[in-house]
Amino acid sequence: MAKAEQVLSLEPQHELKFKGPFTDVVTTNLKLGNPTDRNVCFKVKTTAPRRYCVRPNSGIIDAGTSINVSVMLQPFDYDPNEKSKHKFMVQSMFAPADTSDMEAVWKEAKPEELMDSKLRCVFELPAENDKPARVRCAQTILPDSPPIYQIYPFPEKEASILKEEDGLRMRKVPQTNNPISPSAAAVKDEGLSSRLLALVVLFFVFGVIIGKIAL
Repeated sequence: MAKAEQVLSLEPQHELKFKGPFTDVVTTNLKLGNPTDRNVCFKVKTTAPRRYCVRPNSGIIDAGTSINVSVMLQPFDYDPNEKSKHKFMVQSMFAPADTSDMEAVWKEAKPEELMDSKLRCVFELPAENDKPARVRCAQTILPDSPPIYQIYPFPEKEASILKEEDGLRMRKVPQTNNPISPSAAAVKDEGLSSRLLALVVLFFVFGVIIGKIAL
């Protein structure tokens, strides 16, 4: 007996694309629509159950409504030379009158009642232009690089004022080769006076001695 055709609409229909980098969880969405006038049970299966988390992975879609299924790829070491062999299958069937025990419903379903659609997984790395600006900066500046300081020029008016002030300061300060402070000059004068006084006293003493000898 031929297999029943899938009544659910899938967006996307054939591929689930996951865009890297894959150092963190990458999520893509799968929209399931029910265009019929009956409720439809669904279940999402994958060939790599340890690599993905699917929410919700099963349930009932009411007639004329749709739901979004989040498919989350877990972090892994991406190899661009390795093609993905991961696949997903959306299995469905019309909901019976009693859906209180969904595990039993799926277990008792007949093969001709089951419908399915298959999707393959595609891994893509973002293009250089799609990368955030902060990521590009982090790649071009090393963590241990010294900070870069930028010198902003003064406006012309402020620059001319600074030059005039510098010229005034230069004219006010006298340029001397051997500057001597006032206190040092005073000490020098006192020393000369003391030496002259000592010479005068010395000549006086010699004069007295010579006078006594002559008498």
